[in-house]
Amino acid sequence: MTPKSHLTELTNIGATLEQRLNEIGVFDRDDLARISPSVAYRRIRDNYPDKTLPRCYYLYSLEGALRDVHWDSLPDAVKRKLSKDAGFKDK
Repeated sequence: MTPKSHLTELTNIGATLEQRLNEIGVFDRDDLARISPSVAYRRIRDNYPDKTLPRCYYLYSLEGALRDVHWDSLPDAVKRKLSKDAGFKDK
């Protein structure tokens, strides 16, 4: 039996992102914190290679969920580190 997820109770997490997190074995805040937003983003991206997964709605939202803030409120330095950790090669 698959554990029940309560991720939509977290800031920034809607039904689609919750479903995609569940697909990679993330069912609650502790699971997300354990693997990190960057790893979760990479795993979701790997599951959907033909889809564009915007950083703001996935990567930054996951970090914001852990901090209980809207993704757009994250400091630029945090966004840069997340992007680097997720494998983006920004200039």
